[in-house]
Amino acid sequence: MIDGQTVKKAKLILRVAGNMVGHSRMGRAALAGVRATARSFGQVLHQLWLEVTGFTFLAIAAIGAMAGVREYGKYQSGQATGPGRLILAVCFTVSFAWFGLSSFWRVRRRAKN
Repeated sequence: MIDGQTVKKAKLILRVAGNMVGHSRMGRAALAGVRATARSFGQVLHQLWLEVTGFTFLAIAAIGAMAGVREYGKYQSGQATGPGRLILAVCFTVSFAWFGLSSFWRVRRRAKN
């Protein structure tokens, strides 16, 4: 287990190392390169996150649509007790489709900026 004293020492060492790097031209250039690379990776990972969650929501919406089609068939044949489950399936599908599409729209909006 790491105690508080060890954390304080590590912070002090990192602060001193950061100051030493910041005083040299080569250190500042390396730090700027690391920042630019980290920012680029962060943007790409955020875009990937939005795309994966968008796809997941659209896949769940497709499952809801299949359930809606099944419930519509039951409703048309008179086997359903009422339109409640059909309405629920439609609302579920629309909301998850909205979540998925808005996630992809956010990716496009970020790509334009």
